Amino acid sequence: MNRRNFLTFAGSAIALSVIPMNLNAKDYRELKKDIWTAHNMDDATKALYGAKTPIETDKIKISVPKINSSGAAVPVKFETSIDAKTIALFQDANPESAVAVFDVNKYDMKKYEVKIKMEKDGIVMVLVEGTDGKIYMAKAATQVAAGGCEG
Repeated sequence: MNRRNFLTFAGSAIALSVIPMNLNAKDYRELKKDIWTAHNMDDATKALYGAKTPIETDKIKISVPKINSSGAAVPVKFETSIDAKTIALFQDANPESAVAVFDVNKYDMKKYEVKIKMEKDGIVMVLVEGTDGKIYMAKAATQVAAGGCEG
């Protein structure tokens, strides 16, 4: 019986090892450096997506607490049902606006939970680049009782 288990396990491992893996990660800090030095969300959006105007939609759900006791770790949850190429997170409370850019495809789960630092009260914005070439947007406001970027 042990030999059968071993052979089943070994056969499965060999079968999985030949499945082609597709890992596509882009380094946006190298590809689009202006995103990470932009001091407001409009400039960061233009640096990432060009002159396209974002369209507000209810297909992006974003959740942040109304009031945070500390800006050191502000929880941000966001998800979308849009068929997307990229999903980007921005905020306007810190000197640089960009937080993260995710490359996605139709098989990826588009539901995220992150914690970000925020120096002061501000707006958190999620942009989704759809496979249709359009940019979709959702925003949420949050207040910070004590800043999180001073150290």
